[in-house]
Amino acid sequence: MKFLIYIAAVFFSLITQELTEVRESYYAASKSKQNAEKFHAMLSGYNKNNATLLAYKGAAIVLKSKYVPKAKQKKELFVEGVTIVEKALKSEPANAEIHLIRLSIQENTPKALKYKGNIEEDKKLIVNSFDNQSKEVKECIKKYVKQSAVFSEHEKKQILK
Repeated sequence: MKFLIYIAAVFFSLITQELTEVRESYYAASKSKQNAEKFHAMLSGYNKNNATLLAYKGAAIVLKSKYVPKAKQKKELFVEGVTIVEKALKSEPANAEIHLIRLSIQENTPKALKYKGNIEEDKKLIVNSFDNQSKEVKECIKKYVKQSAVFSEHEKKQILK
């Protein structure tokens, strides 16, 4: 029994460590093509069931699409990435981190792609569930909210207090 508890603890700590690295890489990936490529390479082989990591994988594909020269391939990658994010969100609809990932994509997507329909829903869930999040997720949310244009001053004050 102790062995099973130990294995579970090790597994959980590996996921936590992996998520920490992925979170940091996601922020960096939005800054340059090279970082986006590294982020995509980090997650392209991920095929397990952690919905948060799957959402980051989808975001990595969306970021990769930003740097593809051909419009058709750009759109195909974008749709593939968004589909993965939406699937992750469907499996964990109350996961604020996945809502944050989707919000970050929607806020930074050109209007022509028509993927901006959930910004208010995502903001509401993020703001309303902020106090219940882990320290790490709170830091991700704060970092994003500071530079986001979609949060009102009131919402920013609620989160950045």
